[in-house]
Amino acid sequence: MASVVANGEHEIEVGMIGREGMTGLSVVLDGGNRNNRAVHETYMQIGGSGQRMAADNLREAMAASGTLLRVFLGFAHTFLMQTTQTALANARSKIEERLARWLLMAADRVDGNDLPLTHEFLAIMLGVRRSGVKIALQGLERTGLIAHKRGMVTILDRGALEVTSNGTYVRPSDR
Repeated sequence: MASVVANGEHEIEVGMIGREGMTGLSVVLDGGNRNNRAVHETYMQIGGSGQRMAADNLREAMAASGTLLRVFLGFAHTFLMQTTQTALANARSKIEERLARWLLMAADRVDGNDLPLTHEFLAIMLGVRRSGVKIALQGLERTGLIAHKRGMVTILDRGALEVTSNGTYVRPSDR
């Protein structure tokens, strides 16, 4: 699982990618302009497997297969919807709601409830101070929604965590 993070003076996650997607959307959307480069960073959060392809080889494959291009453009559309929802959640939601959403999205991408994540990393992803993440995690744990210990968050009550996200989380099947 990887996160695309807006760069600059401050970092904040703008999107999350798992096995359903890909990095390098600037190559898919570049319209043949080989000078387009992404203006963000991509961080690997939770290990897994993947494949890598040179940008020129990807361009050739998309040119040869309209189906492949349509699949990548479909993911680009879905990712754009996710980044829009992330911006809205970041602007309007409390830390606890954003954290609940983020944990649910991460769990969707790892097919499990155990998320090997640190407070520091969650703070970067949510664009908040580490102390804010700690308080939010403690609140979710106190109400029985999660358990957490050093470097690990476990979702205990997914349904209640969805309610806690206050409408900011969208199930993958509803996209």
